[in-house]
Amino acid sequence: MNIGSIKQNDAGIFVGKIATLTIAMTMALREVQSSNPKAPKYEVLALSASRAWVRVGALFELFSNGTGESFLNGKIEDPSLAAPLYISAFRQEDGSFNLVWSRPTRRRDLAAEVAAKTDDALPPLPGEAAEAAPAQEGLGESSAEHGFGGDQQEPGRRQRKPRETEAAE
Repeated sequence: MNIGSIKQNDAGIFVGKIATLTIAMTMALREVQSSNPKAPKYEVLALSASRAWVRVGALFELFSNGTGESFLNGKIEDPSLAAPLYISAFRQEDGSFNLVWSRPTRRRDLAAEVAAKTDDALPPLPGEAAEAAPAQEGLGESSAEHGFGGDQQEPGRRQRKPRETEAAE
């Protein structure tokens, strides 16, 4: 899904916008100068509300298996986002980039899909039920070792001294 574009301005800086229902971001790309072949091609900078550039991601140069054509791939991540925004940038004939978003694919859990599904949480069908347990009144019995208000006390705990008004009663 196309979510924005980036164009080179008169100063030679790639500047663009991302627009979705929840994100409206002005962004720029700054080329990374590195001799490391695994380094990103560009840093992604976003313009904050206070008009300061903030680093929010990186784009790596990849090549298509079929055509050998290069494109940029990476993510934008910021605490204000619910999840990282995975993007790809494809160069156009005019030198600009189209920004494309795609939802990350989850790995399928084949064992869980093949396993027999049981609906243990469903009640039995009418007429198939075993004798139902008798309904209890109230909340049932306490699972505490000693009931509330009893004289027994947990070992190692001090018992509260009664107040003078309680002792007089």
